[in-house]
Amino acid sequence: MPLTELLARTDLGLRQIAGPREGVAIHWVHTSEMADPVPYLLGGEMLLTAGMHLAEVTGGAPALESYLDGYAARTVAAGAAALGFGIAPVHDTVPAALVAACDRHGLPLVEVPAGTPFTAVESAVWQAVTEARHRELTRLSEAQRALAAAAARPDPAAAVLRALSRHVRGWTALLAPDGTEHGSSGPRPVDAVRAAAGRLAQVVGGDGGAGGAREGAGGPSSATDALPGVQLSAYALTGRGPGRQALALVVAVDPHDPPAHTIAGVAAVLLSLITGPAGDRGPAATGHAAALVRLLVGARPAEVAPLLGAPLWTVVHAERRRETTGAAASLATALGTPLIAPALTAGGTEPGAGAAETEGTRAGTTAGAGALPAAVTLRALVPGDREITAQPGWTLGVSAPAPVEELPAADRHAATALRRALAQHAPLVRHRAPGPHGIASLVTADDARRHARALLAPLADSPSLLTTLHNWLSLHGNWDRTATSLGIHRNTVRQRISRIATLLDTDLDDADVRMELWFALRSLDRDTAAHR
Repeated sequence: MPLTELLARTDLGLRQIAGPREGVAIHWVHTSEMADPVPYLLGGEMLLTAGMHLAEVTGGAPALESYLDGYAARTVAAGAAALGFGIAPVHDTVPAALVAACDRHGLPLVEVPAGTPFTAVESAVWQAVTEARHRELTRLSEAQRALAAAAARPDPAAAVLRALSRHVRGWTALLAPDGTEHGSSGPRPVDAVRAAAGRLAQVVGGDGGAGGAREGAGGPSSATDALPGVQLSAYALTGRGPGRQALALVVAVDPHDPPAHTIAGVAAVLLSLITGPAGDRGPAATGHAAALVRLLVGARPAEVAPLLGAPLWTVVHAERRRETTGAAASLATALGTPLIAPALTAGGTEPGAGAAETEGTRAGTTAGAGALPAAVTLRALVPGDREITAQPGWTLGVSAPAPVEELPAADRHAATALRRALAQHAPLVRHRAPGPHGIASLVTADDARRHARALLAPLADSPSLLTTLHNWLSLHGNWDRTATSLGIHRNTVRQRISRIATLLDTDLDDADVRMELWFALRSLDRDTAAHR
């Protein structure tokens, strides 16, 4: 949520009194009266305080100025987006030393009037971010459908360019490395933008010579450039072998429109298939197309499996990190598969779990999304014999290779692995299937299912508690990582775990209890997978 939008809410009465005023985005809200809130910040927060910790400062005005300077510096270093200072009950005005410190360190400082409770600010941010996220997902879904429909028209490349320009609200073009235009749509850019687009097309598709094609497979698969009011992105589409023109999709959009880059990435994958020489696609792509057609007309996955070529497939869930602008096309190239698409909802946890439940809640997140609200999870299918490694700018969750009929379960495993990767701040986490000699093999499936249902019966009517317990156990009881994986505040995790312990009448600090509960939860997972 832009800070300017929050300040425009007349019912809150907020007033910015220091720091930058443009380009500030609030991802969630956190309240703390600690002298050092850094360990409890994830970045992007609006930190709210009533200044109670200032009472601990002794030594007069010089000591207070030094303390507040360090407080502002630490808050900026932790990645907080803004600081909100509440008037009353402790302070009648915002300390002048804090105003000066925030100006020095570039930290937006907002005065929260006495009549506005912190929970009202949190609720406003949560509501605005949730609404924006819904609009973004709706837009992405509509754009994906429009692009897919355009790709099925008689002149698919031109139709995709038109649909893309409409949904990104900008100029789109197919350019050769020498700048030759092979189609465009949308408002014609100024000469400076057109020249920069030609340079980007050469970066991703040329060899540095006049109109030459790249001889090797190296080089970037995407590139970006920024001009006043315009963000340019280029995506390599076709092969770069000898005698081949490597076309690039170039998109010029508003720099403050992150969803446009996700939409462009989807279009780049489609255009890679459309513009690539038919001979390059080979029998594998032909088989994929045949499998898709048969699925669309009602065939079951097991019936189309032979057409896909590879007997086993790995599901990859990927989330773009906040500091990167990597596109779906570049990830598809890196993974070596065209079978990639946005997953418009986060897998494995209930949407909006725990949002706005308690003071200090991270407003506006949805379960398992990690870097929301800007991030969108991508899903890819990769042949099972292909090695999958960490990719710069992305966080990956990887399933074990699985046959086509078991891909729904593999998809859930990849989603779980991605949540673990996000919680652990790891670039890649793989799901590991239990071996044939694991403890689960010693108990029949029916017995395990009956035991699990009896043990977890007190939680049966509360999916949020079951999900929290599952994540908490999988992350070895780590409060912060569980909160990150679920998109809720750590205090909410503690409250839920305490409630679970009461309902189950057990000691969750006991390793034996945790092991038995984990076995029961995994039994329910397998039972759910078997009935999907």
